[in-house]
Amino acid sequence: MFDAVDPIAAVEAVAREVRTGERDGKPTRLVVARRTYRADRADVWDAVTSPDRIPRWFLPLSGDLREGGRYQLEGNAGGLIERCDAPASLAVTWEFMGGVSWLEVHLSEAADGTVLELVHEALVDPEFWGQFGPGAVGIGWDSALFGLDLHLAGGEDVDQAEAEKWAVSPVGVRFSTIAGESWGEAAIADGDAPQAAKAAAANAIKFFTVPPEEA
Repeated sequence: MFDAVDPIAAVEAVAREVRTGERDGKPTRLVVARRTYRADRADVWDAVTSPDRIPRWFLPLSGDLREGGRYQLEGNAGGLIERCDAPASLAVTWEFMGGVSWLEVHLSEAADGTVLELVHEALVDPEFWGQFGPGAVGIGWDSALFGLDLHLAGGEDVDQAEAEKWAVSPVGVRFSTIAGESWGEAAIADGDAPQAAKAAAANAIKFFTVPPEEA
């Protein structure tokens, strides 16, 4: 399955950005991932919104899947579908382990396919950010974008058990390392101290690549 798309080329194709923001007077950080898929916008939109296709590259999904309804990803986040402007943009709350953050996906047409921009905004927890930085969510989104790439390229279903094994393989570790270090550089570009950002990136990479029994 993971031979359908070159994972290193896929992770290197992502443009990453960290921004500083504000919601209701409270500071936020935004993790932005952007990449181009060789598929038309209607196909990409269907892949990221269809309850039949999302489980094929991401996670099983349930809920009232319309604007104003609520969704739930199996074993992960759920939330409110705040906006759904087909086939251009989607905005949802991302509610997980008692916390609430905000996720937006934007699709735009390009000469060679479709540009997908994912923006994940969260209130700042200085201790957590200092320990893991943007890689805490960024590496996970890189993996999801790679799963979408596999699905769009070959129509294959991503087996979650196989994906977990792949994540700790040499290629999987290299994938997460490239992603994590790139998120560290994006944090530095947004003003984080270089040494602290690189240490946080290393912690995030370890979290995604070291099996729990070996951590």
